[in-house]
Amino acid sequence: MKGKTIQEMTVGESASFAKTVTETDIYLFAAISGDFNPAHINEVEASKSMFGKRIAHGLLSSGFISAALGTQLPGPGTIYLGQNLKFVRPVGIGDTVTATVTVTELLPEKNRAVLETVCVNQNGEEVITGTATVMPPKA
Repeated sequence: MKGKTIQEMTVGESASFAKTVTETDIYLFAAISGDFNPAHINEVEASKSMFGKRIAHGLLSSGFISAALGTQLPGPGTIYLGQNLKFVRPVGIGDTVTATVTVTELLPEKNRAVLETVCVNQNGEEVITGTATVMPPKA
């Protein structure tokens, strides 16, 4: 299976990936990343924070952008070159995050695509915004 080439992509085209964040996801991400910040894994400490509860790692949610890019648009074979992120609001256990990527610029001479990246929760509220640069697979 191969993703879209730069010639097959169009500006304005978009795709999405959605996942509900579980407590297990947070513990697994902490174990993999080494980020055991109490804001993510300690209910007592997290309840004292500005959010009043445990929150998911920002990069866990941003990983859903990678899933959209690598499986949907451009899809398999895509090389993720860069990303800027703005974390707009926290994601909690049980939140469903939908990452949508939208092509904003195509640079065929360099085989590069720029995509707007937005993650929203189940209420349609933005949780992450940003821009990704990728190298789509070659024909």
